[in-house]
Amino acid sequence: MENKKAVRIQTSILNGAEKKALVWLAERQPSWVVSDTLTLVGIFGSIMIAVGFIFCGYNINWLWLSVAGFIVNWYGDSLDGTLARVRGTQRPVYGYYLDHTVDVINEALMFIGIGLSSLMRMDLSLMLFILYLCLTLNVSINAHLKSEFKLTYGKLGPTEFRVIACILIIILIFVKPLREFHTSIDFFNKHIKLGALDIAGLVILAVLAIIYINTVITDAKGYAKSDPLPQKKD
Repeated sequence: MENKKAVRIQTSILNGAEKKALVWLAERQPSWVVSDTLTLVGIFGSIMIAVGFIFCGYNINWLWLSVAGFIVNWYGDSLDGTLARVRGTQRPVYGYYLDHTVDVINEALMFIGIGLSSLMRMDLSLMLFILYLCLTLNVSINAHLKSEFKLTYGKLGPTEFRVIACILIIILIFVKPLREFHTSIDFFNKHIKLGALDIAGLVILAVLAIIYINTVITDAKGYAKSDPLPQKKD
């Protein structure tokens, strides 16, 4: 099997500090901790996020479990690859497959958990999940076609999105009027009830959609230029 290693493009705001922190952590992991161990830790973090959201309707303090889950997910999901690089135990084919497969599992757990909560509509949560999958697919396609593994959009990467999510959750925990806020809109003769997190989700959805459309157009133009139509033979 031919495996052409893709160049990782990471230009997010926290990238420099995060790289140093991950290398520092990787160098201090006990010998029994391997990359697959950390991958499982990342999945466990996603389960924590989902459980926290699902039960926050009974007690808002369950959301602290979601905040902790984002930290645990970052620890496992970000450190597994760094540990392999630090120890020289990279497995490019296996690692690429497992990383992308687990990413989808993690995000499915998160978005479904949020959709099952009392804070966001399930249909909106699934729309965000679908858009995430579109962005992920675009990253995977580019990794194969032009050997670029782009992890950042608009100076924001997975870590920045985790930080933003934690800030929003903490605000909702402490600001009761905000989490209890509701408004209604009529859309194609349907009465739709929206909460504060729904509105935030719609804004995020719009921003990600713009980023995705712009990325697809830019990539398509680049591929069209590098792969022109064949000249007709006389």
